[in-house]
Amino acid sequence: MTLSLGLDFGTTNTVATMINADGQPEAVHFAHDGEVFDAFRSVLCFWQDETEDARRTQVEAGPWAIDHFVDSAGDCRFIQSFKTFAASALFTDTLVYARRMNFEALLATFLRQVQAHAGAELPKRIVIGRPVKFAGGAPDEALARQRYEAALRAVGFEEIHHVYEPVAAAYFFAQRLKTDATILVADFGGGTSDFSVVRFSVGASGLDYKPLAHAGVGVAGDAFDYRIIDHVVARAFGKGSEYKSWDKVLPVPNGYFSRFSRWNELSIMRHSRDYRDLQQLLRSSLDPERIQAFIAFLDADAGYDMYRAVSAAKMQLSEADAGVLSLHVAGVDIERTIKRAEFEKWIAPELEEIGACVDRALAEAGLREGDVDRVFLTGGSSFVPAVRAQFEARFGAEKIETGDQLVSIAYGLSLIARERNINRWGV
Repeated sequence: MTLSLGLDFGTTNTVATMINADGQPEAVHFAHDGEVFDAFRSVLCFWQDETEDARRTQVEAGPWAIDHFVDSAGDCRFIQSFKTFAASALFTDTLVYARRMNFEALLATFLRQVQAHAGAELPKRIVIGRPVKFAGGAPDEALARQRYEAALRAVGFEEIHHVYEPVAAAYFFAQRLKTDATILVADFGGGTSDFSVVRFSVGASGLDYKPLAHAGVGVAGDAFDYRIIDHVVARAFGKGSEYKSWDKVLPVPNGYFSRFSRWNELSIMRHSRDYRDLQQLLRSSLDPERIQAFIAFLDADAGYDMYRAVSAAKMQLSEADAGVLSLHVAGVDIERTIKRAEFEKWIAPELEEIGACVDRALAEAGLREGDVDRVFLTGGSSFVPAVRAQFEARFGAEKIETGDQLVSIAYGLSLIARERNINRWGV
C-alpha cells in the first residue's frame, strides 16, 4: 500500500493523518508548551529580524504564530482564515513586507511549517479535503483546485486527490455500519457548512458507495462567534450609542465594528483613519465611557484575548444554559452572562440558512427526512446544542450520531487513500 497523507485543511484548524502500522488512521501529533495536540491552527505570522546586512522576514504557523503575534504586540503580519480566499478571483495576492504573496504561496508556506513542526517527512501522495461550496459570494471552484494543487506541488506532493470533506466524514462513519444505510453527513467548519447524502452498501468486498447529493453554505462557526461579538463586545465599545454633531444627535457608525469578524484586523485598526476618528468621536459621544473602552482595547491590542473569551463563552453555552463572556484587559471590563436562549436567538439567521441548505441536499437526492437512516454531525459547531436540536427535530434523535468531531474528516481521507480506486470517491 502506497503511503499517503490525509489532509483536512480547515479555515480554523488543520488536521493531517496517515495509516499506522495497525492499519488504522492516526493523526500527526504536535507539541507546544508541553501540550500535545492534533488540530493545528490555520494561521501564519510574518515578522522581520534585523541583521548586519539586511532585514530578514521570518515566519511561523499554528500556536507558535499566535505566540509571536501576542508577544510582539501586533508588530507583525498576522494572517488567519486564508482558506476563505481560495476560490476568490478577486484575491490575487497580499503584501507581506516587500513581498507579494498569492494564495498558493501562503498555503505552501503554511504546509512547510506544519511539516517542520511534525518533525517528519511527509509522503508524496496526498488526499486532501475540500468544501462542497467554498466561501465567498461567487466562488470559482476550478480556481481553488488549481491553487491547492500548485501549493501542494510546491511543497513536494506528487500525486494529489481531492475529496469532498463531508464524503470523507461519511466514509469514516461508514466503517461502523453492519447493514446498508443512507447517511446524511453535516460538516460544520469555521467558514462553511457542508452536507452530503450518501448511500452505503455493505458487501463481502467491503463498502459500496453511491453519492446522492452535495450542498454547502458559507455559514459556520466563525459566524456564531461574530454574533456573540456583535451583541456583547461591540455594544460594550459603543455600538448602538449616539454622538452629537452640531445640533444633531446621530448613531455611531457601525463601520467602526466591522473588523471584529477577524480579531487580528483590530491590530491594523490602531494605525488606521478609523482609530483617529474614534479619538475625535470621544469628544462628541453621548456615551464616552464606551468609546474610551474601545480605544483602550485597541491600544492594548487585545484582539486575541477577545477571541479566547468568546470561544470560552461559546463552549460554556454548549454545556450549560448560560455562559459568561469575561474580558478584562487594559482597564476594559466586560463580564456578561449570556443565556443560551438569547444566543440561539442571535444565531437564528444562520440556523435558518443551514436548514435551507439541508433542504437543497434532500431535494437533490430526491429524499425526505424519513428516507435517511443515519445523520452524522461533525466539526466544531456540531457541539452547539441548537445545531443538534435542529437535526433531531427533523430526523429524530435516535438517528443522530457524533464523534471525533475535529478529526473525522482527516481520518476518512486517509482511509479513502487505501482504496484501489480513489477516483470514485474524489471530485
